[in-house]
Amino acid sequence: MDKEQLAKMIAEKIDAAMQAGDHPKKFFITANGRGVTDGGELYNAVLADAISVMKVALIDIFQELSAAAQTPAPKAAAPAKAQEKLTKSSARK
Repeated sequence: MDKEQLAKMIAEKIDAAMQAGDHPKKFFITANGRGVTDGGELYNAVLADAISVMKVALIDIFQELSAAAQTPAPKAAAPAKAQEKLTKSSARK
C-alpha cells in the first residue's frame, strides 16, 4: 500500500469517526455569567490542524509498520555462553 492510498484510507476513517460522534465545542462564560458553546472559526481551525497532524503521524506510523513487516527478521544470534558458577575458591583468585 503506497502513501497516497494509506492517506486516503486514514482520512476516510477519521471523517467517518468525526461524523459518527459529536465532537466537543468551544465553551466560554460571557461577561454576564452565561455559558455559551460555539463551534467558531478559531476552534474549527485548531480542530482541523490537530486532525491533520494526527493524519500525518498515523500515515508515517503505518508506513513504518508495513515496511518492518515486509523485511525479513534477522537470524537469531548464537546462544550466549552460560555463566560459570562462582564458588568460594574461584572468588579468591
